[in-house]
Amino acid sequence: MSEVLLQVSQVLTILLLSPLVHGFIVAAEERVQGNQGPSIVQPYRDLWKYFHKEQLVPTTASFIFWLTPIVAFVAMMIVPMLIPVLTNFPLPLSNIGDILGGGLILTLAAFFLSLSGLDTGHPFGGMGSSRESILAILAEPSLIMVFIGITLLAESMLPFVVNHLLVASLAIYLSPAHLFFVAAFLILLTVETERLPIHSSIHYEVYMIGEARILEYSGPMLGLIRWSSWMKQAILYTIFVNVLAIPWGLSSNGSVPTVALSVVVLLGKWLLVAVVMVVVETVQSRLRFFRYQEPLALALVLAVLAVVARQVV
Repeated sequence: MSEVLLQVSQVLTILLLSPLVHGFIVAAEERVQGNQGPSIVQPYRDLWKYFHKEQLVPTTASFIFWLTPIVAFVAMMIVPMLIPVLTNFPLPLSNIGDILGGGLILTLAAFFLSLSGLDTGHPFGGMGSSRESILAILAEPSLIMVFIGITLLAESMLPFVVNHLLVASLAIYLSPAHLFFVAAFLILLTVETERLPIHSSIHYEVYMIGEARILEYSGPMLGLIRWSSWMKQAILYTIFVNVLAIPWGLSSNGSVPTVALSVVVLLGKWLLVAVVMVVVETVQSRLRFFRYQEPLALALVLAVLAVVARQVV
């Protein structure tokens, strides 16, 4: 396969399969709780419904309200170009950014979502945006320490270099520094994908976070925001499994059979992480909002320990 076609395949993999992962998580949560639950393909039906509904816009909305869904969706289509989704070698546009660059693009989408929550003047939107900002402030130190540690571990911030290093050296893969990084990133993953059992996804509950920012959206714009959030979840899962936790199973030559196999392997990795997320969200009791600092503080401590372990060794 040509490198351009491989790049397109990586984006399409995230674009088309991310709703399936979300549907699996929702269905698994319902089954664990003893309910029937929706089908795992329900997110695709929801997207069809959103894109065939009438678009309603508050009279108080500015251009930020219109721009946010587009920025969020486009940002999630850029990040798969920078990370190893299906191949373990860089593709034509992979060198335009590193892990930090991908993180900045994800942050840009979150920033616009917070702005849109404040834009219409709805009280729930302002509440959700302020809470999301607090979580971002608490999570950023841990995320920066993880990035610093990965740079020290691989002497590079390119995700492909990290992947090759872990695959080539079992000693580094089993080292305390790497294991601490995996644990720290897993905690951040529960926060960034809204799987830590503190907030609620039910509308009009006073402790909801992510849903509060998009209460004013409807129709196709709401569909784009939902889709981009599922893509973000799949992107973070991909970074976790293909760069840190399970770096094997990627195509090394770009041939059609190996790429097809890497799609199947990636889907299996996603479902494995999804099961872990379901266990975390359903087994742990719901916590108060102010206790978000506890898991984030633990992630920061693990990241610092990983950096120290790397320097000692």
